[in-house]
Amino acid sequence: MITIAIHGAEFFAYHGFYPGEQKLGTKFIVDIEVEFRPVIAGIRQDDISHTVDYEQLYDIVYREMKHTRKLIETVAQSIADGIKGKYPFADTIKIVLKKMHPPMPGKVDYSSVTVIV
Repeated sequence: MITIAIHGAEFFAYHGFYPGEQKLGTKFIVDIEVEFRPVIAGIRQDDISHTVDYEQLYDIVYREMKHTRKLIETVAQSIADGIKGKYPFADTIKIVLKKMHPPMPGKVDYSSVTVIV
């Protein structure tokens, strides 16, 4: 089993349930892990078409983060769906989406959602 991962990808986006969140926006941090069983011959050939390209993972997240949504659960699921569409051979996809400094009465570093498919 191989795991390809991106950790700490930062985006500024406008996701949030409240209109003010969608107007002001905030920083989000995304962690992605994709597990798959490699085609050993392809890996030994040093061919990127036989693996998960982390640049493509970033591009999927980048596109999804541009679409404002009320729930970060929806955003994380859309990212996972995009990855599964691009890499149907993925066995497990884990997305952790952190919303930095959510609007709370006190100091909160981040809220987060984890989606595993």
